[in-house]
Amino acid sequence: MDPDAALARALRSVAGDASLSVAVLDTASGATAVHGSGSYDTASIVKVGILATLLLRAQDAGRGLGVSEQTLAEAMIVHSDNASATALWNAIGSAPGFDAGVRRLGLTRTRGGSNGEWGLTRTTARDQLTLLRAVFGGDSELSLSSRGCLTALMTRVAPGQAWGVSAAGHGWALKNGWLPRGDAARWTVHSIGRVTVGSGTRLIAVLSAGHTTLPAGIAVTEAAARAAVTATGGTG
Repeated sequence: MDPDAALARALRSVAGDASLSVAVLDTASGATAVHGSGSYDTASIVKVGILATLLLRAQDAGRGLGVSEQTLAEAMIVHSDNASATALWNAIGSAPGFDAGVRRLGLTRTRGGSNGEWGLTRTTARDQLTLLRAVFGGDSELSLSSRGCLTALMTRVAPGQAWGVSAAGHGWALKNGWLPRGDAARWTVHSIGRVTVGSGTRLIAVLSAGHTTLPAGIAVTEAAARAAVTATGGTG
C-alpha cells in the first residue's frame, strides 16, 4: 500500500463529522504521506510562520533578533500570546511580508490574513509540512541559528498547550492552534510539530475544523497524529 493510501486507511475512523487533513514525513526514510487537500484558517499555528519570517528578515540584515523581538517571540510561541503575535505580524510587514517570507520556505498555498487578522491566514497540511521541513530539516533558507531558535521555543510550549502531535511520540516540538468559527461556534483545531518515535523522527501537520467542542478537536488531532505515525511504519 502506498503511503497516502495507508494514511487514508489509518484515518478512516478518526474525523467523524469534522473536516480533517494530515501530512506526515518520516525523516529517516523520506517517506511522505498526505491526506486531504483542503485549505483551513490557521488560528495560532501561523505563529511559527510569523517567527520564521522575522528570522529570515533578521538574517537578510545580518543580525540576530533584538531583545524586544526575542521577548515577543517567546511569548508568541511558548504562551501563544496574541498581542505579541500582532506586534510581530506588523513588524514583518503584515500579510504581504508574511507571504513573501513563507514563499521563500516553499509554501505555495498559504495566504496571510487580511486587515491584520493573522489568525485567518489560509493554509494546507501539505504547506505546513513544508514549513516543518524548513524548521527541522537541514536544507532550508533558515540558518542553523534561526532553526535552533524556533526549535527551542517549540519545545517549551506551555503545558496546557502541549497536546496534539505530542500524543504520537516523545521529544516533541510543536505549536497548536484553536479557534471557534461560525454562528454554531464550531471549532477549528490544529497541531503541527516534530516527535520522536522509537529511534526515528516524524514531522506531522494535522489540520481540522467543524468540531463541536475544543476537547473533541484535541482528541481528533491526537488520534490523527498517532494514525500518521502508524501509516509511516511506526507505533502511534
